[in-house]
Amino acid sequence: MTRNRILITAAMLCHLLLVPPLVTSQLPPANNPSTTPGAGISGKKPDAPPTPCELAAAAQKEKGEVNTICAIQQEEQGEIYKLHGAVEIHYGSFILRADEATYNSDTKEATAEGHFALDGGPNDDHIRASHGSYNLELETGHFYDVTGTTGLRFRANKVILTSTAPFAFTGKVVEKTSPDHYLVYDGTITTCELPHPKWQFDARKVIVDVGGNAKIFHSTFMLHGLPILYFPFATHPVEKESRQSGFLIPSVARSSSKGNVIGAAYYWAINRMMDATLGAEYFSQRGWSQRGDFRAMPSETSYVDLSYFGVIDRGIGTPPLKEGGENVRLNSAGNLDGFRAVANVDYLSSFLFRLAFNEVFSQAVYSEVKSQGFLSRSMNGYNVNGFAELYQDYLSTTPGQVIKIEHVPSLDFSSVDHQVGHSPFYWSFDASAAGLSRSEPQECSSGLVPVCTLPFRTGLLGRFALSPDISLPLVFRGWSFRPELTLHDTYYTEREPPTGSGPAVSDPINHRALETAVELRPPALERVFDKEFLGRKWKHVIEPRVVYRFVTGINDFANTVKFDERDILTDTHEVEYGFVTRLYAKRTSQKPQDCKDLTSEAAMFGLTVGGAAPESGVPWLHPKAANPLCQEGPQVREVVTWELAQKYFLDPTFGGALVSGQRNMFTTTSDLTGIAFVTEPRHLSPLISRLRVETSEHTDAEWDLDYDFQGNSVNASTLLANYHIGPVTVGGGDAILNLPAQTARSSAGLSTLPRFNQFRAAVGYGRAAKRGFSGASSFGFDAESKLLQFVAAQTTYNWDCCGVTAEYRSYSIANVRHENLFRFTFTLANIGGFGSLRRQERLY
Repeated sequence: MTRNRILITAAMLCHLLLVPPLVTSQLPPANNPSTTPGAGISGKKPDAPPTPCELAAAAQKEKGEVNTICAIQQEEQGEIYKLHGAVEIHYGSFILRADEATYNSDTKEATAEGHFALDGGPNDDHIRASHGSYNLELETGHFYDVTGTTGLRFRANKVILTSTAPFAFTGKVVEKTSPDHYLVYDGTITTCELPHPKWQFDARKVIVDVGGNAKIFHSTFMLHGLPILYFPFATHPVEKESRQSGFLIPSVARSSSKGNVIGAAYYWAINRMMDATLGAEYFSQRGWSQRGDFRAMPSETSYVDLSYFGVIDRGIGTPPLKEGGENVRLNSAGNLDGFRAVANVDYLSSFLFRLAFNEVFSQAVYSEVKSQGFLSRSMNGYNVNGFAELYQDYLSTTPGQVIKIEHVPSLDFSSVDHQVGHSPFYWSFDASAAGLSRSEPQECSSGLVPVCTLPFRTGLLGRFALSPDISLPLVFRGWSFRPELTLHDTYYTEREPPTGSGPAVSDPINHRALETAVELRPPALERVFDKEFLGRKWKHVIEPRVVYRFVTGINDFANTVKFDERDILTDTHEVEYGFVTRLYAKRTSQKPQDCKDLTSEAAMFGLTVGGAAPESGVPWLHPKAANPLCQEGPQVREVVTWELAQKYFLDPTFGGALVSGQRNMFTTTSDLTGIAFVTEPRHLSPLISRLRVETSEHTDAEWDLDYDFQGNSVNASTLLANYHIGPVTVGGGDAILNLPAQTARSSAGLSTLPRFNQFRAAVGYGRAAKRGFSGASSFGFDAESKLLQFVAAQTTYNWDCCGVTAEYRSYSIANVRHENLFRFTFTLANIGGFGSLRRQERLY
């Protein structure tokens, strides 16, 4: 191998001497950087400029040379070089520094003392010792009085993580037997900053396999210098992607209803695509629970997430009321021979169990359980979909009080609009064949003499539907005109019983309906404002529309068993009118938008009022994937969207389908709003208002309002607002629902309207990984019953390598659950957490 000698003079002039046997450099005297206060673990200030030797080594690497030696003085004895003062030996990606060193250029063995420092390598090792020896080629050696790190890279005044599990260690003696294997004797290991770590393991012996884990023998866990626990054996992950099988740190909590809670779990890293967690908790006053989670991601487009939660309950009260049960959830997706397969399965043994033991309030009070699975494929504008579903709606906590609807299975075939030859007409169709089943429990009216209906159920009912459609879209000078004709033909093998209760009758029924519709859209009204405001240009657009619809042929609506939206089609003769107004803002600056406040590293985006409570998600999905993305250059945002709509019914009875005194839900009403408003014949629907405001990624506000002019009242109002700025998150919401007067009086005998009015609020500061203090709180309040439904408060304090999180929750759910729960978690960076606060149940 060709070797070069580099001589760097005091005037910093480099003269390359092509002398193959020698690779040395002599430098002018300088203060050894390792003696400078504040020097990094590498023995050199992180923000110091490159040394002359580093500059020379960089020049040599460009020429293909991997070995450069620098020193103030050097003595040559054959292949042996004795180096004195500010020694630097560069070999490959390693740099060895010391006051004095002896180097064998043939074996690449170096023995050094005085501010010994070794930096670099594929694992970014940084070792500082009083003295030691090291073979730069074999990457083996012995070090004494050692302080070191791995998985960290120092750049200027910053520390860059090059591993998901970096760590620091000390030892009286450290032996490196291979590039990825260390033996540490009488030392410590930690993920905290040295020289004063918040926690560490003091051990007699540590075996470190970089890319695997660290085995710690006869160690004491120290917290702020105080001994806490003794471990005869422990492991610490030190691989690039640290997932190791083993028992997790036990969890503890305190609940007013469950008593003292103690739990343990085992984590199984099956392979790089799969893992599982199995655990249990003991409740001193109730019994014990079991938990299990299995996650797999066989490919980039497929995943499986299976979870189980069960409780064996001893019961409360006298006689004891047992509220135990099981809940199993499966979320999965994948591609099968061109089809997209998705399964979302949710099994719940009883609604009482969910109310009593689910730790997330919005999930605990949710009475519906849905399990779905489908196969779908789209090709050339045609869609085929195989679908199976089980829907359950629990009416109360009494066993058996549940409505069940099954699709077992359903096969749908549909298309988008296709042009008829070269004509201006377009056609499409929607076809379905399904096996269906529905059951409902017995219902009894209130009063001195209750009147009860028989339980309702069907057999496996067959339903076959075909809906061809033809339309003629026309555009003239900005006006859009679309007449449309649709035929509906639906066949059922069973019908409702004549008495209205009991089992369905095996008597086929066939719906044949003709639907005509004409949609008219005038030219949109728009204006672009020339003057900029807040660094943006603004545009206002108003989009009006009018739709006429006529449906006829549904003569036996009352005899139709209801399963989904296909079964609530009725005769109607109506006109719908409304408009959408939009306000756009276009950022004129080419400067990239500042993203630092828009990621999970800056704000609590999960702390959102009105968002669905997370149950499970795609395994190992990066949290930033759910956060807003920044875009460079001009960016157009729809800042305000406001829609107003209303319908006028020329046929107020919907072809006789309307039943007075009860809430009726038809296709035409559900298309307008999800709130049932038809309780008697009427011509005018409520006015529907949908307002959405999103001025930036930081803000999101929405107000949905249904105002009934016929009753001069608000049928429903939902107001949600969330604001994220820097580390601060604020959210609030109010939901109001009024039961229609005629329904309320007839069904409950009330003289006033039953009213639903609930508030939600949340506030947070910081984030889960923020150093220092973070905290968040949320609550729900029922204004009608004057009841505080739930309160949750969580606070976190993080140091550089550990943190503690405490949480308080209070639940008040009817007469089922009144509980105060205290939980905490103490987290060690890259180790795990000790406590009972699970990630999916945190506020942030």
